[in-house]
Amino acid sequence: MEQTNQTYNAQVDVETAYIEEQSDPEQDRYVFSYTITIRNEGSVPAKLLSRHWIITDAEGKVQEVEGEGVVGEQPHIKPGDGYRYTSGTVLETPVGSMQGTYHMLADDGVEFEAEIPAFTLAIPRTLH
Repeated sequence: MEQTNQTYNAQVDVETAYIEEQSDPEQDRYVFSYTITIRNEGSVPAKLLSRHWIITDAEGKVQEVEGEGVVGEQPHIKPGDGYRYTSGTVLETPVGSMQGTYHMLADDGVEFEAEIPAFTLAIPRTLH
């Protein structure tokens, strides 16, 4: 039996912020926070096992970050529920982008990827 995407479907929403008080533009240090909301829109409960981030700054420098869970947790998300957390990253440029995937394990043993769509990190125009 072929599985449909409706069975295993996690949606990811992102909000970003520039952390001016932790940043030091003269030292090429730009600190950003990002708040992620992962919603299980499938029909099977699933656990977030690991993350894979691709972080790119304005000069094309790429950092890849892989690891277990998020913020020290491996949340178990029931259908219709969500999990929200805030983390951060440091760039050497005032603008950059992030994207990636979460590796999920459904309660029925099926593993799947939740796509993290690319989003921009940028200092507010008023600070330029």
